[in-house]
Amino acid sequence: MLLGIGVFTLVYYCPPWPDAIDPMGQHFELSREAKGALAVFGLAAIWWVFEVVPIGVTSLTIGALQALFMIRDPKVAFKDFMDPSVLFIFGSIVIGMVFTKTGLTRRIAYKMLSVVGERTGMIMLGCFVMTAALTHLMAHTAVAATMFPLLIAIHALYAEEGEVTRFGKGLFIGMAYVAGAGSIITLLGAARGAVALGFYKDIMNVDISFFQLTAYMFPVGWLMTFLLWGFAMVVFKPEQSAIPGLKEKSKRMYQDLGRWSRQEILAAAIVLVTIVVIALKNFIPALGGLHKTGVLLCSTIGFFLCNILDIDDLEEIPWNIILLFAGAMSIGFCLWETGAAKWLAVNWLVLFEHAPPLVFILGMAFFVMIMTNFIMNVAAIAISLPVALVIAPYLGVAGEVILFSSLIVAGMPFMLLVGAAPNAIAYNSKQFTPGEFFLYGIPASIMLMLVTWLAITVIWPLMGMEVYIPRVV
Repeated sequence: MLLGIGVFTLVYYCPPWPDAIDPMGQHFELSREAKGALAVFGLAAIWWVFEVVPIGVTSLTIGALQALFMIRDPKVAFKDFMDPSVLFIFGSIVIGMVFTKTGLTRRIAYKMLSVVGERTGMIMLGCFVMTAALTHLMAHTAVAATMFPLLIAIHALYAEEGEVTRFGKGLFIGMAYVAGAGSIITLLGAARGAVALGFYKDIMNVDISFFQLTAYMFPVGWLMTFLLWGFAMVVFKPEQSAIPGLKEKSKRMYQDLGRWSRQEILAAAIVLVTIVVIALKNFIPALGGLHKTGVLLCSTIGFFLCNILDIDDLEEIPWNIILLFAGAMSIGFCLWETGAAKWLAVNWLVLFEHAPPLVFILGMAFFVMIMTNFIMNVAAIAISLPVALVIAPYLGVAGEVILFSSLIVAGMPFMLLVGAAPNAIAYNSKQFTPGEFFLYGIPASIMLMLVTWLAITVIWPLMGMEVYIPRVV
């Protein structure tokens, strides 16, 4: 607790820091507000990792410090707590609750277990493959919210309710990691892809299509999915290699559920329509103006109109998780709007101004990976891409490889719960602490960087991507 407060005090009250200077000679001043943003950032990171107070309360501290130390206008700082992205996470969690309440979760879980069998390794692989496949069609937040109750049902067949197991840690942490790995493959998996491609087109005047992105990301996303399964099987080696009799038991339990109920059919229909509309937004111009959060919240309203949910269910929402992301959005926008994030990006990237091309690409990817654990991945790309694309031609590096390597690591923040909604949703299982998630995320992030290196040096060149270009003199 004192470490977080000490870091905040030290950064906020220390003398002004020197400007960041980009390769074009432009100066980026670190204003008092920007230094204050870094101070809040330091306190929040420490308190989140060590869970000094509930993670949602740390988020409230982020808003309070911005207001009390006049880092940003309180109206702006607290408005971010109800950003559309936060409400999208709310709507996704509600879908997960509906799956559990109606029994759809058990129906899917028993059906899957009757197919994958009794070996815990295959059960975990089946869950990971289903998670990755779903992120090709729907946002990874919604996928995580859908998979969460399914994993709860599976873990209940493995251990007593509330018992913490290595299998449980692997199941939930692995699901969060794989949701990120799968989400990089298509533009439907997360908003970051579409925003980054639009941003790249504005800067480079190059249009990258939906299918071009999918082609380059497909081998990387699925390679990470299977590597993460191997990682989970080693680091979280299940206590039992198999659950004897599970296959027959799951078949019997599925039959005992009987015919689909009216509530199950209604819930499935509402969710299906919601997913289809959000997916079609990317292809049908007439639907382009619909905001995905508005569409998703219509499903929440529909659940109450159809009496699938009631007021008691509303009170069961895990507000700790909602507040976690509310605070994450607030500190993300704070770093962005005060210029602190830009100052960090320029200072980091100019270190590689005269580095070998491969080191520069990996240095750029490393910065995005670290920043996306703390702030919105779209913002992490947006602050670093312009600087990197200015330096790239002088080192003989093509712009495309900068973009795609950034998109890989931006989708997989493995160290902090605030890095991505699936991380926080998995935390709700109570199978691990934020500190454990951080420690396990370090080797997982190293593995991610190695896969990024493999993509840059082997996979993408074999697919025809131009990685290196003649240097600009």
